Amino acid sequence: MSNTEQQPRHATVMDDEARHVARVYADALYAAAERQGAVDEVLGELDTLVDAFARDPGLELLFSSASIGESRKKEMIERAFSGRASQTFTNFLGVLNHHGRLYMLRPIAQALRTKHERKHKRFVVQVRSAVPLNDDERQRLADDLRSVAEMEPVLQETVDPAILGGLIVRVQDWVYDASVRTRLENIRNQLIERSSHGIQSGRDRFGSD
Repeated sequence: MSNTEQQPRHATVMDDEARHVARVYADALYAAAERQGAVDEVLGELDTLVDAFARDPGLELLFSSASIGESRKKEMIERAFSGRASQTFTNFLGVLNHHGRLYMLRPIAQALRTKHERKHKRFVVQVRSAVPLNDDERQRLADDLRSVAEMEPVLQETVDPAILGGLIVRVQDWVYDASVRTRLENIRNQLIERSSHGIQSGRDRFGSD
């Protein structure tokens, strides 16, 4: 087996076709879970599986590798989830497996969570900051987002010292970057641009003399 075949396939969230397909599957799963009154349960099961992928890339490889056949994956799903997860969720994994879409579990999970939050007038906001937000900062950010979107923001906070200070706010594909690192990089780029412009201007003057 080549290294390429061993790598798990990922449907990127920035790919329009992948997002469309993920929404179609998420809509179908949500409708099935609603009929069973098991939306929160199914959401939790899918989130748990995707979280497990992050902790164990080898597990994701088993699900997404094209070199592992449908029948083998079916056995794996039945052995791992039958009697341990809801029938709705287990059936859904079977459908994805049959259509060769298990590699799309990540974007499907994102689409399902987004649908659920919108249905309840909530939206997920990913916030990265150099240090943990205090209560006042968190409240101000939530109030600003609430006033703009007219929905209830659900903050998912991550501490990232690499951004030095400030914060980065992401809502789906929209990103507001107020980090110190980005501001420093912008200043650096402006200085380089001005320096290059000054050098070129000097060359032009020199050449005209």
